[in-house]
Amino acid sequence: MPQLILGDYLSAPRTGHLGRGPYGELEKAELAEFLRHWTGLHRQALASVRDRIHPTAQIHPTAIIGDDVIVGPHVRVYEFSTVRDGSVLCAGARVGFNCEVTRCFLGERAVLGHRIGINRTLVGADAHLSATLTIAAISLWNADLRHPDREITFRVPDGLYRCGTPRFGGVIGDGCQTGNTISLGPGIAIGPRCRIASGVTLAGRTIPANSIITAPHTTDAAVRRAHPAQSARQRPHLSPPHCSG
Repeated sequence: MPQLILGDYLSAPRTGHLGRGPYGELEKAELAEFLRHWTGLHRQALASVRDRIHPTAQIHPTAIIGDDVIVGPHVRVYEFSTVRDGSVLCAGARVGFNCEVTRCFLGERAVLGHRIGINRTLVGADAHLSATLTIAAISLWNADLRHPDREITFRVPDGLYRCGTPRFGGVIGDGCQTGNTISLGPGIAIGPRCRIASGVTLAGRTIPANSIITAPHTTDAAVRRAHPAQSARQRPHLSPPHCSG
C-alpha cells in the first residue's frame, strides 16, 4: 500500500509544549496511521500542556473555542469563528472572521482568512488560505451523510491511497497560498508552496510541491478594449426633447 509521510508536506510545531509533545513528532507520521491514532495523541497533548489556551492568545469574545482545543502562543481568533473537536492552533496562527474549524491542525503562523470552513484537515506552517474556502471531509457518495461509512481514498503517484476513515479533508503543505471561493477535498494532499487560484474545485489526488493550480474559466476569460470608433457607434443616440407651445 502506498504511504504518505506528513513531513513531506508540513512542519511540526517548534514552539512551546506542542513542540515537545506528540505533535512535535508530526513530521515522522504516516498519514493513515496518524488519522487512526489522532484522538489518542490529542489526549496526550492535552495532558502535557500547562495552558490549554496560551495566555498570549487573543480570542474575540464572540468566538467559540471547544473544551478540547489547544491554542498556542500569540494565536488570534477573530469575530464569530468556531474552533472545536480537538483542533490545534500552533504558535502565531490566525483564524479570521466567521470561520468554522473542526478537528484540524493549523501549523505555526498559518492564516485562515474570513468565512473559511475546514474539517479533519492539517494545514502547514505559513500557509495562507483566503476568503470563502471549504475543505470537505465526507464523501457525497455516502448513503447517509449523517453517518458516513465510505472510506476516503485518493490517487497518489504510486497508486490509490486509503485513509482508513470515512472522515478526512486534506493536507495543505507549508507555505501554500489560495485565492477565494475554493472547494477542496475530501481526500487531497497539496505539496508545500503551492498556489491555488480562485474558483478551483479539487479532490481525490495529490499535488506536487511548487505547483500552480487554476480553474479553466480563469484562463479562458478574454478581455479586450473596444476601438474608439466602435465605442462611439455603440453609444445610444439621444434626440433633443420635443417642445410645443
